[in-house]
Amino acid sequence: MNITVIGTGYVGLVAGACFAETGSTVMCADVDARKIEGLTRNVLPIYEPGLDALVERNQTQGRLSFVTDVAHAVSMADVIFIAVGTPPDEDGSADLSHVLAVAETVGRNLSREAVVVTKSTVPVGTARKVRDAVARHARFPFHVVSNPEFLKEGAAVDDFLRPDRVVLGVDSDFARTAMTELYGPFVRTGKPIIFMDIPSAEMTKYAANAMLATRISFMNEIANLCEAVGANVDLVRKGIGSDSRIGSGFLFPGPGYGGSCFPKDVQALLRTSQAEGVPLRVLEAVEAANARQKQRLFEKLRSALGDVRGARIAVWGLAFKAQTDDMRESPALALIESLLAAGASVVAHDPAARHEAERRLGSRISYADSNYDALTGADALVIVTDWNEYRFPDFARMKAGLKRAVVVDGRNLYDPAKMEQMGFAYRSIGRGAA
Repeated sequence: MNITVIGTGYVGLVAGACFAETGSTVMCADVDARKIEGLTRNVLPIYEPGLDALVERNQTQGRLSFVTDVAHAVSMADVIFIAVGTPPDEDGSADLSHVLAVAETVGRNLSREAVVVTKSTVPVGTARKVRDAVARHARFPFHVVSNPEFLKEGAAVDDFLRPDRVVLGVDSDFARTAMTELYGPFVRTGKPIIFMDIPSAEMTKYAANAMLATRISFMNEIANLCEAVGANVDLVRKGIGSDSRIGSGFLFPGPGYGGSCFPKDVQALLRTSQAEGVPLRVLEAVEAANARQKQRLFEKLRSALGDVRGARIAVWGLAFKAQTDDMRESPALALIESLLAAGASVVAHDPAARHEAERRLGSRISYADSNYDALTGADALVIVTDWNEYRFPDFARMKAGLKRAVVVDGRNLYDPAKMEQMGFAYRSIGRGAA
């Protein structure tokens, strides 16, 4: 089967490489010539474990190619995935201009009956708009499908190759047959392909991310209350997570959610609810709680140090989560902006996101080559991202590097009692102070 993927961001690049891995011929198209030139040399624009090997192997074996000629890529395809960005508009709603522009291009260049799949995260009703845009120019029959993605950054390749489920919104037997064949290799272990109507598929993506964002914000609020009443959120998390009705996923407290999906999708769903006159009060509270949570690390640091003006603060972790270089809506950005506004200086370390941080922050902060280098002469350390190399550090080396043995741990990586025994002034989330 000949597949074209339009857009080589996180979703498009992972999808293209994984489809090629199962034997399909895949052409990934993007108007960004610099990005495409790099990809042809196996230079990826994102950090995602395992993806580089997948891209290189399938290019070498001739199943995967990268082009800037979107029209040509469309003309060669049996199935066309639209995977371009849907950034938030000024009011928080999803900007569909790129999606609809691609749909117009698809319509002009279809050369056979084909399936057109919206893979981008788009609001309910987008497939209808895509269908209209394609139909204005198409000379061949086509079928529109909604196929939301559920990839976790840092584990996207594994999520695609071994999905929990595949959700497909279809309204024709032709599309159903084609998508069943395409996704067959990924569900051989018995995981379901869930067929549904197109609006339901579009809503499923937003509902899933909204639920996960709600769990995160709920647990952060509980953690804050634990601090006030003297409870330990780690024990509370285990106590509720062992309930089969609740489960343990997404119950770790932290500095607030970030990334390319949760903030944008919660906002887009709220805008849809407002447009339809159906308020989502719970999600309004989730968004507000997350904004407050992103200030918690700064508040804890100021409580530990007093005035932070003139202080040198070490930050471990800049990406919104480990195993990615994505800094979109990262809690580290909120922390750094608060520190700089308060007159502190910042030296940061991240195993993967330094280049992205330099692009975003430039010389406003300093960058360390190792996590220990960041500590030298610092008045305090703040841990924002739970990279593995931060989990079991040399605590004696940490203490020797810091000017003051103050650690604010936004990921609850260390045991408070042990940190107190070693002489650290230690602050974490929902576990009291040591």
